[in-house]
Amino acid sequence: MTINTITLTRPDDWHLHVRDGDPLRTVVPHTAAQFGRAIVMPNLKPPVTTAAQALAYKARIQAAVPAGVAFEPLMTLYLTDNLPADEIARAKDAGVVACKLYPAGATTNSDAGVTDLRKTYKTLEAMQKAGLLLLVHGEVTSSDIDLFDREAVFIDTQLIPLRRDFPELKIVFEHITTKEAAQYVQAADRFVGATITAHHLLYNRNAIFTGGIRPHYYCLPVLKRETHRQALVQAATSGSNKFFLGTDSAPHAVHLKEHATGCAGCYTAFNAMELYAQAFDVAGAMDKLEGFASFHGADFYGLPRNTGTITLRRESWTVPEGFAFGEAELKPLGAGESVPWRIA
Repeated sequence: MTINTITLTRPDDWHLHVRDGDPLRTVVPHTAAQFGRAIVMPNLKPPVTTAAQALAYKARIQAAVPAGVAFEPLMTLYLTDNLPADEIARAKDAGVVACKLYPAGATTNSDAGVTDLRKTYKTLEAMQKAGLLLLVHGEVTSSDIDLFDREAVFIDTQLIPLRRDFPELKIVFEHITTKEAAQYVQAADRFVGATITAHHLLYNRNAIFTGGIRPHYYCLPVLKRETHRQALVQAATSGSNKFFLGTDSAPHAVHLKEHATGCAGCYTAFNAMELYAQAFDVAGAMDKLEGFASFHGADFYGLPRNTGTITLRRESWTVPEGFAFGEAELKPLGAGESVPWRIA
């Protein structure tokens, strides 16, 4: 039976980049139009490493939310080799919900990331005790490891030992991209969950090279083979409460994406739910979309589910070519292309 409209409990985005300053006025309204809450990444320059910085950043984001729109940014701290354990209590009191682990050099603004997990163990102990989650960018960064293998190697060399040493630390394996990651998360205990992006559900690595280099499809972790995309679709549409929505929407100015050393990141916040609906529809699993988008993430974080709703309808429309981004331009993923679902 063909489904032409679907109403969902208002979803949340459990992995989002909004940058800072003038760009907030463009990207925050896009997310707030679709999602009730979003986990905001702390990889600014300089990174958000204190409760006070997180609260100040939250206020700047809230100032960019359109009047009359209910949207709550959920704040995180950037885990570094030197983040003091006593900052965790202050973060908890300030409403910070998680710390983000970037292996040093893994992605945009990750130079301050962790060089050796053992240096963070006192802080991780404090997080486990306080109930703050650890969000991991799950890739190793060694130049001798092939780019397409770095997620699988991270599981074996970093994540498995980490789980052994902190068995009750809740961990979100963010933006998983491989069959190995999906299998690891599904087999793990209740302290491990994972987010999956719309672009990793819809595209494989061919998208980056169709007709030439297509930099707006370049992200980290990079798109993988079709077998991995299929494994992610199976995980997302399985109904398992271990998998939930995280766009990893990452806005970059067009001139920095279309560059000799272009930035990694896909901007999907503008039409995120439409893209997820497309992926679930193609998989014949629209009945599983609400759990993935609206329930599993809130439940994993121990937060109440949203009470409002959104309605999606089957209606073809064209993604805009771009938006103002401060003094630059921002191009959404799929600009100028047709999308078969639309928020009513």
